[in-house]
Amino acid sequence: MYYIGIMSGTSVDGIDAVLVEDTATGLKMSGEYSADFPVDLKQDVINLLAAFQIHLKKLGEIDARLGICYADAVNKLLKKCKVDPKEVIAVGCHGQTVFHDPRGKYPFTMQIGDGNRIPALTGIKTVCDFRRMDVAFGGDGAPLAPAFHNGYLFSDKESRVILNMGGISNITILNKDESKVLGFDT
Repeated sequence: MYYIGIMSGTSVDGIDAVLVEDTATGLKMSGEYSADFPVDLKQDVINLLAAFQIHLKKLGEIDARLGICYADAVNKLLKKCKVDPKEVIAVGCHGQTVFHDPRGKYPFTMQIGDGNRIPALTGIKTVCDFRRMDVAFGGDGAPLAPAFHNGYLFSDKESRVILNMGGISNITILNKDESKVLGFDT
């Protein structure tokens, strides 16, 4: 059985999608696909991030366009890897962070990229909007990478430090004791 993960970071450099197979011996990366944002969409996201102001209609359009681009990345990944969508259990899509304030008077985080478009255009169940629940329970909503790093890169033979570089970089520290994972934005 397969899962797909999609990420687009605050650097707005594009969309990365990975196909992961859940095997009897653990997770196995079975394929990847990267795509640049369409130039006009990239500029719209950059403008939004720079100005922190936007007409709601424009925000809705960017949200929809991102969702369509995420679905397109999924379909192209499946075609590249020759995997039928029916073999994929779910897609996980973080979305595009446009504002993150987990320590304000009313803590919140906002990601866009209409996650409803992905199942509509791929036929695959989709999970999205990961950060908001963590913030609602008092967390920072970031970084997300340490959970993946722990599941994929943990070793009981050595401690490891992973640097995840992007618009907002973060570090994961994996100790030999799996219960002591530490991750933070830098």
